Amino acid sequence: MTEMSIRTVHDVAGLGAVSAYFGEVWRSAPAAPPYPAEVLHSLVHAGGAVHAAYDGEHLAGASVAVFGPPGSQEVYSLVAAAERGLGQAVKQAQRVWALGLGARTMRWTFDPLVGRNARFNLAKLGAVGTEYLVDFYGPMSDGVNGGDESDRLAVTWDLTAPARSYDDPGDREAAPATHHAPDGGVLARRDPAGLHVWCRVPDDIVKLRAADPVLALRWRRAVREVFTEAFGQGFRATGMSRDGWYTLTKEAVA
Repeated sequence: MTEMSIRTVHDVAGLGAVSAYFGEVWRSAPAAPPYPAEVLHSLVHAGGAVHAAYDGEHLAGASVAVFGPPGSQEVYSLVAAAERGLGQAVKQAQRVWALGLGARTMRWTFDPLVGRNARFNLAKLGAVGTEYLVDFYGPMSDGVNGGDESDRLAVTWDLTAPARSYDDPGDREAAPATHHAPDGGVLARRDPAGLHVWCRVPDDIVKLRAADPVLALRWRRAVREVFTEAFGQGFRATGMSRDGWYTLTKEAVA
């Protein structure tokens, strides 16, 4: 069995390896990685951190974070990726680094149609989706996102809060349907009390985007409609079920 390790990276060669790793994850051309090594070097020099996870000598995950505005006690995770089973360790390494420098929260964005990432961020880490960003990056040309609109869900992670287990509240199946999905099934439901909205995403948006980009875009815009409407009414994304349903919860009013 090889030894797992996670460490911060500062040297040019190590940052070049991380840059190449991100290029492989996002299927970018070798000459145009999404995070060039020189950019990573500048972020580290400015006080940010690049963490790399190794399975023996094999680079198996990485993340990049920088600090937010002065006095905010917040860090922003620009990117994180890891092989299966290592995501938790990579995020916890970021958490330990951030807490050690006085941060209390961490924010980042992800594609809301990628259900496995939603479950990891919301149900496993306990982050909360606080902002829906329409076409956040504009057109993207990498091998994962190309041809789609780049909506993102921004999440906030309380680094000081104890880990919480996710339980889907209420009876989703009994709640009335409010929207229908491009596949003809129910897309969203809302409980009669108005406290929760549930919204479904495709099983694998990356495969769907490659096979049928027009259908993938229809899913994008359908989910966008549910989220922007709900967020405008004070809902936040608080969970994701194993079968691909978001839970949106009405934000408490003080």
